[in-house]
Amino acid sequence: MRMTNKIMRNNAAYNINQNKILQDKLTNQMTNQSKIVRPSDDPVVAIRALRLRSNVTAVTQYNEKNAKDADQWLALTADAMDTVDQVLTDLYKLATTAPDKYQTSDDLRIIMSEMKQLTAEFYSCANVDYAGRFVFSGYRTDLPVTFTEEDMKEMEEHPVSFNIDEDFGFQDISRVSYTDYTKVEDGIASNPPIPPADITDEYSYEQAVQNTTLYRFRISYNNLDSLKEGGDLKITMPDGTEITATAKDATGNVQLDADGNPVVVTTPADANGNPIIKEFGDQEEAYKAIADGFEGIAYIPLSGELVFSEQFYNENFNEKAFEGGNTFHVNYDKSTWQNGDINPIHYFKCIEKKNVAAPNENPDWRRTAYNTQRDQGRNQDIYYDVGYNQQIQVNTRADEIFTHDVQRDMDDFEHYLKQLQDIETLEKNLETKRDEFAEDSPEYKDLTERLEGVSKAKTYIRDNIHTKFENQITKYQKYMDDSRVAMTDNATRGSRLELIATRLTNQQATFKELQQDNEGIDITEVAVEMTSAELTYNAALMATGKIMQTNLMNYI
Repeated sequence: MRMTNKIMRNNAAYNINQNKILQDKLTNQMTNQSKIVRPSDDPVVAIRALRLRSNVTAVTQYNEKNAKDADQWLALTADAMDTVDQVLTDLYKLATTAPDKYQTSDDLRIIMSEMKQLTAEFYSCANVDYAGRFVFSGYRTDLPVTFTEEDMKEMEEHPVSFNIDEDFGFQDISRVSYTDYTKVEDGIASNPPIPPADITDEYSYEQAVQNTTLYRFRISYNNLDSLKEGGDLKITMPDGTEITATAKDATGNVQLDADGNPVVVTTPADANGNPIIKEFGDQEEAYKAIADGFEGIAYIPLSGELVFSEQFYNENFNEKAFEGGNTFHVNYDKSTWQNGDINPIHYFKCIEKKNVAAPNENPDWRRTAYNTQRDQGRNQDIYYDVGYNQQIQVNTRADEIFTHDVQRDMDDFEHYLKQLQDIETLEKNLETKRDEFAEDSPEYKDLTERLEGVSKAKTYIRDNIHTKFENQITKYQKYMDDSRVAMTDNATRGSRLELIATRLTNQQATFKELQQDNEGIDITEVAVEMTSAELTYNAALMATGKIMQTNLMNYI
């Protein structure tokens, strides 16, 4: 083969260029700290790099974003539940020691004042938020669990009413005691006092004082809409019988009698044509009516109670009536709300009716239906992806901890406090009035006998309060147990998350190491290769320059 100068020159140029390409490759590796610049440099390394980068990105997202976010949510929830547990513990202690500390209504009022503050703190914990999301509100993280001052201002401009469905079981029936001492008060206003006709030596004031046990379903809210003002009440008995009580006619207007008073109609009525449901203005009026023989359900919108006699209980609400999953269902209206009331959309199947019209304009009611069943809100659980095919629940629902009963128990204490205040006031008035008469007068004797009746009534009322505190100890214990179950669930999720986070951290380090091994360079090795390539390049230039200085013509 004939080798010419041109061939040698071309070969030398090609080889020198290849050496420059190698130098460029090594320079890029040094500057980029990567074996390849483009996939064509090494397709195997490129494919493996894409997979490893995807793994690193996913693990980084799980470990540094999702897991940390979930951990902060769980930690904030745990802090709130710690406060709830402390509040319930303090209420429990008060319920345990209160009967030994109070002697008068003033003493009881002081104790109740502290219990009210603790109750308010209990519900304020329900509105804890994390980065603008309320942690106990399920999927509705933009809505607090209880109504706030801002909600109250909004309702002033745009009133809100709820139609609420609520179910009760046999365990929801409670007993209340009513002390009737009306005979003691009869005729006191007269001067001198006039004894009732049925009070004799054989039937004294003391004998006239009676303590009656009543039964009730306590609705989750008080201050419900009165039937006489347009509210509705529909109940379904455990046997399936539906009873409706309303004062509205077919067009929705309140029916009035000849005197202009609202007429409440119950459909159906009892066998004698009497209403099964009857509305009463307050507890005392309703309790007395049942004690005097009303055989039906007394509806008390003010206190949110459905009260009935022992006979009615035995006939309609005994344990057997609730067998097979039967419930007592109540549908009612509530349009009066206060700061701190629990928003029913987090607990019940309900319909919100909101007037969205501007002030001074005709009402424009918009309806929104919610279908959150109490104790069945599992579809409101929030899960975070914290690993490959791994999820962890981060939220605790409000219905797991924040029961309406804590506030409703305080309503009961308010009622008992009023009873104690009233009987103490009556006792003082009778003592003052008795001092106006001579000790040997008939009036003095009558007032003394009335005071004996008051003493008996006061004993009943104080015994009822003691019984309430004793029962309350058990209730607060149950509230604490429910709270601690939720706390344990939250802590268990946190412990599991710690294990997952540890594994994610190890996986993240492993994938990054594999990525470095796959894409990264050995700087020492590349530096040596780069120096060798440079020396080779310089030597090639010198050799080529020397060879190219002479050619065949120099010898001719």
